[in-house]
Amino acid sequence: MRHVHRLFGAGLVAMLAACAAPLPTTNPADLPSPHPGLVPGYLPMQQVVNSLALLPAPPQAGSAAQAADDAAYRAAIAAKGSPRWQLAERDAELQFPRAADAFACALGVPIRAETSPHLTMLMRRTLADAGLATSTAKDHYQRPRPFMVLGGEQCTPREDASLRKNGSYPSGHSAIGWSWALVLSEVAPDRTNALMRRGYEFAQSRVACGVHWESDVARGRDVAAAVVAQLHGNADFNAQLAEARKEVARARAAGLAPPAAECTAEAAALKR
Repeated sequence: MRHVHRLFGAGLVAMLAACAAPLPTTNPADLPSPHPGLVPGYLPMQQVVNSLALLPAPPQAGSAAQAADDAAYRAAIAAKGSPRWQLAERDAELQFPRAADAFACALGVPIRAETSPHLTMLMRRTLADAGLATSTAKDHYQRPRPFMVLGGEQCTPREDASLRKNGSYPSGHSAIGWSWALVLSEVAPDRTNALMRRGYEFAQSRVACGVHWESDVARGRDVAAAVVAQLHGNADFNAQLAEARKEVARARAAGLAPPAAECTAEAAALKR
């Protein structure tokens, strides 16, 4: 009888395994996008966070909040050429694989499609969800960027034309960076302090770069929090999150680490 029970149990396990949902793809070609280099997010369009409904209006001209924004911009361009300015220029990169490098030191392992395909796809799809969530408020307010209003500089002049056409409020980069910090903290909870600090500074890079007001960045983080909360109701996100944890554990066991020189330079740029 025990033998029968064992056979039945083994058969049941095999049947359940066969019926289990397949893992989300790690191949960008399986998720075609109208935007080169980007993949679609996890959330269908009807579930995307509405930043216009979520956020207050940006600061008004002549307000104390706008004065604080002005001061933050002037402080940023005064640091032109500094290590922090240079890091802000690097943080502007959202194309993979380079974009993931911004969080590799905080995570403690390299983030590469070859060694951590689920982790890489987790970041790429979260980027799309967070970035898209800022669009309704951006399109509605069409807030001019600080270098446009105050006539100063910014650290990515090659992007000048596109930045002028894209509303400043809220910051899409900030929403993306803060979303990554929140998600990666779930992948590696023991690295939460480093990851959240890096997420904060990734967002602040938009101020340091001279392309966003301080209030744009703060509200971008608000959008990110809403997006990540919503992602936890998505089965593909949760499955990819679980696989990403396994990949990080394997990378640690293999002794993989990001380049020490890059991590040293990053720490120096962010030193307070």
